[in-house]
Formats: sequence, C-alpha cells, structure tokens
Amino acid sequence: MKPLFIYLIISLALFSCTAKSHLNTEKMSVTEAVQSDDVVLLDVRVPEQFEKETADNAVNIPLAELPNRKSELKGRKVVVFCNKGIQADEAYKILEKEGIEVYDGSTLKNIQAIQNLKN
Repeated sequence: MKPLFIYLIISLALFSCTAKSHLNTEKMSVTEAVQSDDVVLLDVRVPEQFEKETADNAVNIPLAELPNRKSELKGRKVVVFCNKGIQADEAYKILEKEGIEVYDGSTLKNIQAIQNLKN
C-alpha cells in the first residue's frame, strides 16, 4: 500500500509542476502580437512582393533565406505572414524548431486588418 501512496504523491508533484510552468509560458494572441511594439512582423515573401506592398513596420526575410538568417530573430517574438499562409506555415515551423516565440499571422491581408483595428 505504501509504494502506491508514494507513487501517487510523486505523480501529483510532477503534474503540478508541469501545469505551473505551462501557465508561465502562455503566449499572447496573434492580434496582441501584431499590435505589440516589441514583436517583429516578418514578411516571408520574395523582395519584389514586399516592395510592392507589406504591413506597417514589417521586415522581409524571404522563406528561402530564412534557414540561413534565423539567428537574426533569436530572442525576439515574431509574427510570420505571406500571401496565402502557406509560406508562413513553413516559416513558423523553422522558427519554432529554433525555440523562437513565433506566431502565425497567416496572410498580409490578415496582418493589415489587425493593424487597422488599432487605427
């Protein structure tokens, strides 16, 4: 009976620690991230598309260059976006694997709509 009781106490202690640390790392919503001044808005489209139109204060690192330039984003919060969300999904995966706090903003139109909520 005692081994079962000890196992139960250890299990409860482990799960309570896990739940507590999860609460400390909860991310903000995409809307909050886009509207935050300390978040990088990352347009992963090609430079020609970026030059034609992008979101306010966005930076451009094309998806093809991201694996070699991901270190530029270390320690930063990043919202990724593109035209249809497909490249943004790939960029999200790349940055997430690096431990970067990343948010999927999906499309340029979505980011612009969120920015217009602030105005």
